[in-house]
Amino acid sequence: MAEENKLANVAPLGLMGFGMTTVLLNIHNAGIIPLGGMILAMGIFYGGFAQLIAGWWEIKQNNTFAAVAFSSYGLFWLTFVGIRIIPAVVEGIEAPGHTATAAYLAMWGLFTGWMFLSTLKLNRALQVVFSTLTILFFLLATAYAIGPNTDAGQIVYTIAGIEGIFCGFSAIYTALAEVTNEYYDKTIFPIGPVEE
Repeated sequence: MAEENKLANVAPLGLMGFGMTTVLLNIHNAGIIPLGGMILAMGIFYGGFAQLIAGWWEIKQNNTFAAVAFSSYGLFWLTFVGIRIIPAVVEGIEAPGHTATAAYLAMWGLFTGWMFLSTLKLNRALQVVFSTLTILFFLLATAYAIGPNTDAGQIVYTIAGIEGIFCGFSAIYTALAEVTNEYYDKTIFPIGPVEE
């Protein structure tokens, strides 16, 4: 009898792509480093393509939540980079203003808040990732609605950066915990109860 092929758990790849890129972008949002080629490249390749690969592989594993989450956030990162690059290289395309950027971020906040509801049937680590990501999107939307160049907007933007660093590291922790726990076939790093 042939041994059944077991598919690898691709979620840690998607979580790492999301987590590392989120930490780096929010170090920028907190005012520590500029938004440069390193962050944009991470957004394209690790935040974007790695999450798309993970999301599409989750389709093969019949995991709707992870397929939607990883594919969507991979495309978020590609649109994020595109919003910054396209106006610089395509004549006649303007960069979005503050109100448009606030709307863009608020829509991602709504989507993430809805996805958070599904994590209530998953583990605590994912609940932390999605709840903090929801807060992050709405903080950033608020900063842009106020005006990121104003004193009040800059304060909210900096708070968002600090909160976003925590969000990104929570995803990194979840990814590494899943890899380690699977490798050792026991819980080394807890992620909270999983609904059976």
